[in-house]
Amino acid sequence: MKYILMDVEGTTTSISFVHDVLFPYSLERVESFINSLLDKEEIILDILTQTKKTVHDEQQKFITNEEAIAQLIEWIKTDRKHPALKTLQGMIWNIGYQSGELKGHVYPDVPAALEEWSKKGIKLGIYSSGSVEAQKALFGHSVSGDLNHYFADNFDTNIGQKRDVKSYFNISSELGIDPAQILFLSDITEELDAAKMAGFLTTQLVRLEDLPFKDHKQVRSFSEIKI
Repeated sequence: MKYILMDVEGTTTSISFVHDVLFPYSLERVESFINSLLDKEEIILDILTQTKKTVHDEQQKFITNEEAIAQLIEWIKTDRKHPALKTLQGMIWNIGYQSGELKGHVYPDVPAALEEWSKKGIKLGIYSSGSVEAQKALFGHSVSGDLNHYFADNFDTNIGQKRDVKSYFNISSELGIDPAQILFLSDITEELDAAKMAGFLTTQLVRLEDLPFKDHKQVRSFSEIKI
């Protein structure tokens, strides 16, 4: 094994932190945030353009900026994994982390494992549906301090969807590492299935409740993963 790739929500970080803290934080601020930067930041126009394009592709209708903002709000409520939304949320969350309003949750067993694996010469990476910016903000301002120095790479859905086998081939190719030498950690069976089909080693984090065994080793915490 040369590399450990890990999911965030439900794996390094509690699902409740994402859904009960981060999502409401972005939901409350999305409209004012966009409006404050609409004429100042090109990325905001790009986010609205991407949103409008998706609505047109799916519903065959053109929408205004105001309607695009309403659509983004709806996507937050339904947890849609849309690149434009994930970029926007990452920007909003980063402000919260920088101000100290937000502290990224990580399970207590995570920092010690990252330290141990790094000392053994294993490279570490993150693969999350959240944007790379959001990942770095969370781990850079975590309850355990700045953990970003442990990670050699960050991947989001720009590399591919997490339940798509091709995404894991893409990651392996970008890393230049044989899939059989990469361990993927996640709480989601379908993600692990896709990684395994690409030739990755897999381990499922079962933090809260028992899940039926589906061809993946299961552990309760990072401390149970023996390298």
